Amino acid sequence: MGHSGAEVEREQKHIVSSENAAGNEDFEGGAAEGVGGAGEGTGGSGPVWDVVVVGAGPAGASAAYAAAVAGRRVLLLEKAELPRYKTCGGGIIGSSRDALPPGFELPLRDRVHAVTFSMNGKLTRTRRSRSMLFGLINRPEFDESLVEFAVKAGAEVRTGVTVSRVEQHGPSVPDRRTVAVVLSGEEQPVLARAVVGADGSASRIGAHVGVKMDQVDLGLEAEIPVPPSVAEDWAGRVLVDWGPLPGSYGWVFPKGDTLTVGVISARGEGAATKRYLDDFIARQGLAGFEPSISSGHLTRCRTDDSPLSRGRVLVCGDAAGLLEPWTREGISFALRSGRLAGEWAVRVSESHDAVDARRQALNYAFAIKAGLGVEMGVGRRMLRIFSRRPGLFHAALTGFRPAWNVFARFTRGATSLSEIVRVHPVARRALDTLDRREAEQGATGNEDGKGHGEAAEADGGPDEERGGERAVDRPA
Repeated sequence: MGHSGAEVEREQKHIVSSENAAGNEDFEGGAAEGVGGAGEGTGGSGPVWDVVVVGAGPAGASAAYAAAVAGRRVLLLEKAELPRYKTCGGGIIGSSRDALPPGFELPLRDRVHAVTFSMNGKLTRTRRSRSMLFGLINRPEFDESLVEFAVKAGAEVRTGVTVSRVEQHGPSVPDRRTVAVVLSGEEQPVLARAVVGADGSASRIGAHVGVKMDQVDLGLEAEIPVPPSVAEDWAGRVLVDWGPLPGSYGWVFPKGDTLTVGVISARGEGAATKRYLDDFIARQGLAGFEPSISSGHLTRCRTDDSPLSRGRVLVCGDAAGLLEPWTREGISFALRSGRLAGEWAVRVSESHDAVDARRQALNYAFAIKAGLGVEMGVGRRMLRIFSRRPGLFHAALTGFRPAWNVFARFTRGATSLSEIVRVHPVARRALDTLDRREAEQGATGNEDGKGHGEAAEADGGPDEERGGERAVDRPA
C-alpha cells in the first residue's frame, strides 16, 4: 500500500500490541485446559470442523467460500432462514465486484450510468457516464447466491440457529486446538479448529474478541414499490442528497419496480434523521406510495486499535467494524475481509500450538489493517471535512470535472480512497490543507455555511435554488 519499511515495522508492532491484549488470556487458559482434555476431535460433541463461520451475509459467505475452496470442512451458521431482508442500499461498486468468487454472476436489478447530486433538496445537478458506474442488487438475492456459491465449494450450511457464545477453554472444549460454538437451545456445542465471526454489527463473536467501535451511525430505509411510469424515470440513475445533519446524506436507488430510499446520520439524532427521511421521500414525490418495508440499522466503525482476533477466533465485516466511514459503504469491506478471514482461518485451523495460531491471527490482522485499515483512515478524514463543508464536496463533484472523474473511477473499482491520496499529489495536498483548516477553524462553527455558499457559487443558477434539475451530459 506504499508504506515505507519503517512504517510497516511500526504498524506490525502496533498490531501485535493490540492483538496480544485481546489474545493472551485465552491461549494461556486454552493450553491449561488442553492438558487434561479428552483428546483431539473426541470431545463427545460430534465432529470437529476445520472452520465454523457465524453469519451468512457477504462477509460470512465469502469466508466460508474461501475456506471451503481450500478443501477444508466448513460449517456456515445463520440465525435466519434464507433469503432474508437486510437494511442496505445494495450498491455494488467495482471493489465489491472484484472481490466476488470467480464465475459469480451478480443478480443486478439496475445498472447506474448517472448520478444526481443535491444539497438537502437544492442545487440539484446530474452527472452522466457512458460506462456503467456501479450496479444495484437486492440483498436477499445477493446473499443467498453467495451462500449457494459457498455450498458448491463444499461448505455446509445450517440456518435457523442462534450462536449464544464461543468458548476457547472450559469443560466444553476437549483440547487446546478446539473452539466450542455454543448454540441457543442445544446441549452440545459445535466444535471447530478455527471460528470466523461475521454476525453483523451487533456481533456476539465481536464482543468475545473485544472489538471496540468508534463511530456509530443510524441508517433508515424504505423499499417503495412504484408504477412503471415512475420506475422508468429513475432507471439507470441514482440520487445522492447531502443532508441537513452533519455527515448525513440520503439516496434513491432504483431496482426495477421498487425504489430503495434511505438516509444515514450519526446516532443520537434519531428524530431528526426520521424527519430527514420523511422530507426526502416527499421531495421526490414518493410520499403517496406505501413502502413494502421500512427498516433501520446501526452501522459501526472500529477503532484503530481494536482487535481482529482472539485465540482461534477471527472477526470480519460488520462484526469487526469494517466499513468505509464517510459513505458507510460496507459490502466491499465485507467481501474483502471475509475472503481474508476465510483464508487465514484455514491457517489457524492447521496450527498445532498456540504460538503458531497466534502468528497466523496476527498475519490476518496485518493484512486487514494494511489494506482496508488504510482506506478507513482516509475515509475518516473525508467524513470530518464533509461534516463541516458538504458544499465543497457538492461543488467539486458537480462543477469540477477531475473530481467527477475520480468519483467515477472509484465507483468502477479503478482506484480506492487510499490510492487517490497516495498517487495524486494534488488530492493529498488538498486533503492535508483541509485537515489543517478544519482543525484551525473548527471552533468557529462557520465552515458548514461557507461550504453551502461555495456550492451555490459553483452552480450559481436561481433555477437550481428552486430545485430544478440541470443535466450535465458530459460523460466521465
